[in-house]
Parts: sequence; structure tokens; C-alpha cells
Amino acid sequence: MGLASTPPILSELRSSTSAASQLTALRALKNQIIGHEQNKRLWIGQGVLVPLVRIINAVNGIGKRREQNGTRSTQHGKTALARSDEVEARIQAIVIIGSLAHGGPAFIPPIVASSVIPSLLALLAAPDSCDKVVLAALRTLNSVADASALEHLGTDGHGRGLIHSLYTDDGLTGILQLLSQDSSSSVVQEQIALAAALIGKTCHDDRQRNLLIRRGVLEALASRLSTFIVATDFAFGAARPQRDSPESPSILPATTRSRLAPILAAIGRVVDISKSRAQSFLSTPALTVVLLRLEANIAGYAGKKAVPWHHSATFGSARPSAPGKLDDLLPQIPNLPNRAPLPESSYHPPLGVIGTSTRQPFSTRTLNHAQDTTNCQASKFAPEPENPLIAWLIYIARAESGVARSMAAWIISLFYRSGLIDKQREPSLAMLLVPLLVRTLDKDARDTTDDDSAYKTYPSRSAQWEYQEQAPEILAVLTLDSPDLQRAAVDAGVIKKLAQLLKESYDPLPTDTNISQWNAEPQVDIGSDGCDETCSVVDSNVSPVAHQLVRVREAALKALGAIASIRDDYRKAIIENGVIPFLIESLKSESGVPTAGDQNKDAAHAARNSKGVILAACGAARSLSRSVSTLRTSLMDAGLAAPLFALLKHDDVKVQIAATAVITNLVLEFSPMREAILEAGVLGTLCEHSRSLDPTLRLGSMWALKHLILSAPKPLKRVCLEELGRGWVRRIICDEDADTVSFSVARSSREASVGTPLAMGTPNAAGEQVDLLNAIQRPQKDGRMANEDDEDDDDSRMADSIGALSGSGTDSHHRSHPQSPWRTPERRGENGVTTQFRVDDTALQKQGLDFIRNLICGTDSQEMIDCLFEELGPEKVFELLIGKLRPRLINAFNRERRGGENGVRQQVPRPDMIVSVCWIIVHLAAGTNRQQQALMSNAELLKLLVQFFSHPHREVRICCSWIVINLTFMENESERTQCRERARHLINLGVFEKLQMLESDPELDVRERTKAAIHQMREVSR
Repeated sequence: MGLASTPPILSELRSSTSAASQLTALRALKNQIIGHEQNKRLWIGQGVLVPLVRIINAVNGIGKRREQNGTRSTQHGKTALARSDEVEARIQAIVIIGSLAHGGPAFIPPIVASSVIPSLLALLAAPDSCDKVVLAALRTLNSVADASALEHLGTDGHGRGLIHSLYTDDGLTGILQLLSQDSSSSVVQEQIALAAALIGKTCHDDRQRNLLIRRGVLEALASRLSTFIVATDFAFGAARPQRDSPESPSILPATTRSRLAPILAAIGRVVDISKSRAQSFLSTPALTVVLLRLEANIAGYAGKKAVPWHHSATFGSARPSAPGKLDDLLPQIPNLPNRAPLPESSYHPPLGVIGTSTRQPFSTRTLNHAQDTTNCQASKFAPEPENPLIAWLIYIARAESGVARSMAAWIISLFYRSGLIDKQREPSLAMLLVPLLVRTLDKDARDTTDDDSAYKTYPSRSAQWEYQEQAPEILAVLTLDSPDLQRAAVDAGVIKKLAQLLKESYDPLPTDTNISQWNAEPQVDIGSDGCDETCSVVDSNVSPVAHQLVRVREAALKALGAIASIRDDYRKAIIENGVIPFLIESLKSESGVPTAGDQNKDAAHAARNSKGVILAACGAARSLSRSVSTLRTSLMDAGLAAPLFALLKHDDVKVQIAATAVITNLVLEFSPMREAILEAGVLGTLCEHSRSLDPTLRLGSMWALKHLILSAPKPLKRVCLEELGRGWVRRIICDEDADTVSFSVARSSREASVGTPLAMGTPNAAGEQVDLLNAIQRPQKDGRMANEDDEDDDDSRMADSIGALSGSGTDSHHRSHPQSPWRTPERRGENGVTTQFRVDDTALQKQGLDFIRNLICGTDSQEMIDCLFEELGPEKVFELLIGKLRPRLINAFNRERRGGENGVRQQVPRPDMIVSVCWIIVHLAAGTNRQQQALMSNAELLKLLVQFFSHPHREVRICCSWIVINLTFMENESERTQCRERARHLINLGVFEKLQMLESDPELDVRERTKAAIHQMREVSR
């Protein structure tokens, strides 16, 4: 049934005769639209939003006024006991807006266009807004946030209209005031829960997080959390704190009306995986005071107590232990013997294969996007004592149920990824937390109800959906690169449950899930002639059920990718559970949920794979492709390569990066898909991406090309070099920073113009004054050549290299890798754009050097060396290598003075960069006599190499020994003269003495290579 051209209700709203008649019209309108989508569309088409916004913006009538401290004051005597018609009309208008938002994402554009969002946010901060108005406004804002999540399915948008208004200084004023209330009334507690829930639903990027911290919202959330800690303390018999207590002036215990889940959700969104933000949160005064007091009051607690703010949950029995420790609240963990680490095979190149080592010695184990949910700056366990809040959160995760348990576990996982949880805590997490999360995936657990519903404002959201989304993502963050936690999850049966979740996400949708209903009136697009944006509803074809299935699909893929990141037997178990066909479907952007019939095509379209699903599928495929056996069987038979080819040309650069990471594993020397990938024309695409403006895509493409040309035929190597273009090698590895200028050139310019020599250069992108080309000063002594971060160089290496696949390389038990180049740009690092530029540029140069190494490696190495010399010239090649080996001069102006004249200091090369350069020299030393002579004639390069024989990094010493082996290797007697000359030259440089020192090296590989080098030098010198 249609509406009249101007319904009486609308006429009354536009020009009401009295407040009472306006209120009557609003109630009639509300009764017509609640639960009736077609009527919602018709009323918006009639332009009902404009008068509703006008009513909301009207001057507030007389009512109970809200104070910032949660109390209320009355005015005008008895008239304050009842809300005026104006206040009631405002409430009804807000409720109607919320009901329209419940209609789904199709109603969000006209709501945003009506400018009602700023009006609702202003009501939160207005001192004359009564509690009911504020409560209605919060519910409506949460409804808009829920519907906006459906509106932007598959994109980076998350309710931009709401976010643009909320994340401003004015928009957050009301949120901060609401979170700072201390009243225990049910209305105020619901306001606090809804305000925190709004933060949890809308905070998605670092700009918003930093704004929340600057405005004090994170500190306010910490204060709210401290009330629950105080309630825990009160449950153990501590005296109830008074409002005016000097120890805790305004921290009173939480009550049964308080809701913990939204507070934890908001904290998790703001902190995310960031050590600095987590430390800022943990150091808030409110948390520090209450945690210290709680530790002091706990002494040998045992038994069960009810959670003070949750009447139905109980604590498990805790261990009686030494008083003053929050760990006394947790069950005792038996002391298990240390399990042996995963077997790793050490690869040593045979002496007969000279200069052709194909092992990639460095590796990291990281995933991308949301696993990229691993974006953290600390690679080692934090040396500082663990914060007591960790034990309390584990205690709460065991005591609570539903969403509160999931949120507590989520924050624990964020702290764990940030390096703030001690390694000794892993057994507790493996035995107390991981099984609980895995149990959440059971169907009986998913079907339970949750009484934490104060902040759930969208009718289609349920506790079952919350469980399905949250538990897999938490497991993904918690178990990534942690063998112990992965083992605990697998022992609890997580692989079978995740596989079932993934399969269920592809089950046919019921025919009644499509929220779009047939409408006799033609749909008018926004912006059409004669139609205002506030009265246009465009069907978005988004079903909440389909959206939920996509979210569950993404979460399951993330968790499967994390579980498969280390162990090959876990990968096999995942494949045996029938995951591969669904993984392949998840890599296709046009794939969707199978439907029950043609009448549900719109719902199928809405359930198509989002960008998050594709990224998670790429991460899972990357983890599974680390296994040689799966590459040769399941992944190849399932046709993994075909959808990846399409993703390489996806419109979104993040998808291109994720697809390139998978391709990197598929083009390894032993991969059976290598030929098929080459035939599909991937080489040209990778070369094109290596010139991309995005640094992460450039790096990933170079990584893939590095693997692609390893042991490739000579024609393919030449084609690759031609595709990259003449001069590409020079551009990618010539300078430490792309825009650096010679220190001496700048100094000469200053001397010519001023007459006074100044030790300053032109600053690079990092704010440093750098001399690269003419830094000819002698390096420091051998004992000072080491980089202070010697052990951190393993953190910037890839787990998908040959060494990682064979079990060698770095310690795979590290749970975080701070300099991993596979993290997305906005998540990598917290030290500013300039620092990240330097990290990206260094990582790209490292891969460029490894590309050159693999280019001149193999049976045709001598021909490819000639090809390289033809491209650049021998002098330029050696000049570039020297530039990477000698120390840089850095002027510390605009920083701190590091010593030296005018603040100039030396910066030694990174060990991983030295290794890459030395492996290139190893291959050059294995060339023809002419190529070897060109190397020997470069005195500066040889002098630099002599100093590296005593370098602290074992791989550098191994490379130096290999250089001597190759230069003195004699295939037949006719080469004895040339080898003798080279050996004598090396002896004159002091190489033989350096080798004698290495005979007692602690590393076996170094000693073996040294023995071979000394033997050959003595043999050819006879």
C-alpha cells in the first residue's frame, strides 16, 4: 500500500500545531515503520528525515538534566518530575532514526546525508540533555555503526559518515564525558556500555587510535576497567573503597549493572598490536593503583566465588601459593619438561660445488593483512616484569562466558603479539586459555545465549555470530609462530572445527535471508534529478546473514593460516579435512555463497568474497605452500595457481601484495607449478610490479623474482633482466636511500660559497646527512665492526626461502618479527614515515642484491656475469659493491651528537647487507680467469673484505672463506700459475693470517670452510 502525496503525519511533523500533536504524530510514525521495511522506504521517499532532524535539533525542553558526574539536578520544581512533550518528541524522533538504521545499509546514505549524526553526537555532550535522550542517541549511533559495517562489506570503509563526525575533538567530547560517569544506576551503566561499544565498532586505523589516546579516551577506558578490578578485590574480602579515599579517589567497584565486554572491546580496538599503546594503557594511574592493591590483598585464595558484576559465572579452583601474586587466582600448571625444538637440518654446501650455494640463509615467518594481524616492534620477549593485568585477564577469561571471555582473550593475544607477555607464561596460555577458545568453536557453545546484550543494538547480531567471528581471529593472533600454542590448539581439535566453520560458510543460504523486499515503487538512485539525497534509498543487496558468513569465512581462514605457519604435519591435517577446495574458492573475488534458488541471487551477490576473505585466503595458501609435499600434490591438483594470476592484477594493491607473497612460494626451484606460472606470463607482471610506487609491492615482487631466476635457464634470466630494463640494477642498489647526496659534494659546495669546510651533507629522507660515494675513511677495528643489533638481522628475512623450507635458517620460535617487509605499510612501525622509508629501502636493496646473486649463480654463471658486466660495466659493479661494504658517514645534526668533529659518526653496514654482497663476490670469484682477475685488481674491495674475516656474524665469515676457496680453486694444472698469483696476492693482504685465526672458530661450518681455503692456498703455492 502506497502513501498519499503528503500524508497527514508528515504535514504535522513539518508544521505542528502543538507539541502534543507533534508527539502523537511521531508515535504514529514509529508504529508504522518498526519492523516494516517497505514503509521505511516510502517514508524516506516522502522526505521524513528533514523534519525529524529539525525536531532533534530543537531547543531542549524541561526535564532531568544530566551532570558530568552521573548525578541529576532538577529544575522548576515539580515540572522536572516528568519529561516535557518537547523532550519526549526528541526521544521519539531519535528512536525513529534508529529504527530506520535497523533497515540495513540501504538506509545509511540518506541518514548520513540528513546531517543527523553530528546532532546526535552533540546531544551526548550537551549538559541539558536528559539521560533518556542520551541513551536513545547512543542506541541510534550504535545501530548506524552496525548497519554501516554491512554497507561497506569488502571495502576499507566502515561507516565513513559516522566516523568523520565522531573522530573529531568535538565528537569525542560526549563519549569522554559518558565514560567518566561514576553513577551505579542502570541508565548510566548502559550509557557507558553503549559509548564503549561505539568505540569498539568504529575504531579501525591508527589515526583514530591516536586521537582517542590524545583526547584521554583510553585513560577513561582504563579507569572503567579498574572498577572491575576493584570489584574483584572486593570479592576477596577487601574493604570497600570510599569515594573520597586518598588511595583511589573515585574508583568504586563495578556492580551487577556494569558490562565488562564492551569496555574490553573498546580497549582492544584502541590498543591493537602496538607495544607503545599497550604500555601507555598499562601505565595509567588507575590501573596501577588497583592492581597493586589487588596483589596485596590476595593471599592463598582457594575455592569458588561469584564474579561481582556477573551473577551466573563462577571461578575455577585456584592454587594456594605465595601471597601477593595474581597468579594465585589461576589453577596450578604442572612443570612440564622442555620439549625438544622442531628438527632443523643444517645445510652445508659441498666443497665440490664452488660458489653455487643456493641456500637462502635468512628467513622470517610472517603473514599479511589482518595476520598481518603481526605488525609489532619487539622481536624478543620483554625484559621488564610482566604486568599483573595479564594474570587478571586470564582469570577473567576463565571466569566469564560469552563475549566477555572472548574480549579478555583478545586483549591477552594483543599483549602477547606486542611482546608484553613473558615467555614463561606460554604454558599457562596453552593450558588455560587456548582450550577455552577452541571449545568456543563447538556448535553447542555457539548456540548458547549471552546476557551481555546491553550494547547490542542491531537485531540481526547474536551471541552465536560473535562466537563464530571472534574465537578464530583470536586464535590466529595468539598461535601465529608459536609452536607451543599451536600444539595446544591442535591437541584440542581446532583444525577439524575450523575446517567445519569454513565449510559451513559455503552452505546454501535460506531463501528468506535476503533483506531486500519487492517494492512496487521504482527505486530512485541518489543524485537523480528532482530527488534529494535524504529521500533516496538504493538497495545495497547486502544480507546480514550473508555478511556474517563472509566474516566467519575470513576468521576461519586466518586461523588456519596461523596454525599452518610452522609444522608440516599440521598442514597435512588441514588438507586431510577437505579445506583446499574452499580455500581455492575463497581466492576468487567473484565467488559467493551457494544459494537455494534463483530468487536469492541478490543474497548470493552480497555474500561474495570480501577483500578480507581474499587476503586471509592468500595468507592460508602461503602457509600451506611452505610444504614441499603439499606443493607437489594437493595444491597443484586443486589449481591454486589460476586464481592467483587474476589476483596479481587486482585493483587493490593489498591484494596484489598478498598474491605476490603466495607466488613467491610457488616459483621456488623444486615447485611443480613453476613452469605453469611462467607460461601464464607471471614474469612480466612481477617485473612491472617491481617498479610500483608501493614499497611493499616492489619488495614482494623482487622477492618472487629472486626465487624465479634461481637455477633458471639462461634465456629466462636474460628475459628477466631485459624486462626490468637497463639501469634497473643501478637504481635499486646504488644508494642506501633514494634521495641521498654525496657528503663530499655538499661539503665542496659549501666550501666554495662560504670558504669554511663544514662536515655536513644534504639530508636524506630520514633527516640524516650522508656521504655514500666518497666515504673512504678506514673502517673501525674488527672488534668494533659488529652491529649492535646483530641478532635482529634475522627478523627481516623470509620464511618462504629455500632455507626455511628445508628447515634451516633462523629460529622459527620467534613470535614476532619487527622488520618484516611483508607487513602492510600502515601497520609497519610506529617511528614515522622517514624511518619506515629507510626500512623499506634497505629491505628492497637486500632483495636486489640477492636477485643479482641468483642471477649469476648456476651452471651458466660465467655467461651471466658477462651479461651483468655488459649492463653496468665491471667498474660500476665493483663500485656499487664497495659502497655497500664501507661504513657511512652520518651527520647527527637535528639529532644527538654521537661524537666526532661536528657531530659526524660512522655507521657500519648491516650484517645481512654484508652477507648479500659477499655472496655476489663468491660467485664472481668462481668465474673465468678474466673475471677473477677483474676482482683481484680492485684493491679497495679486497681491503674491505679482509676486515670481514673476523666479523661477529658467522655467515660473513663463511662467505669470506668461500671467496678464498673460489679464487684459489684449480680445475686443472694449466691454471696453477694464475691461482698461485692470486694466492700470493691474498697472502700479502693478510688473508692467510686471518684464515689461521678462523681455524679455532666456534662455528663448525666456518672451521670446515677455513680448512678447505688454507689447504688450497698451500697447494697452489707449492
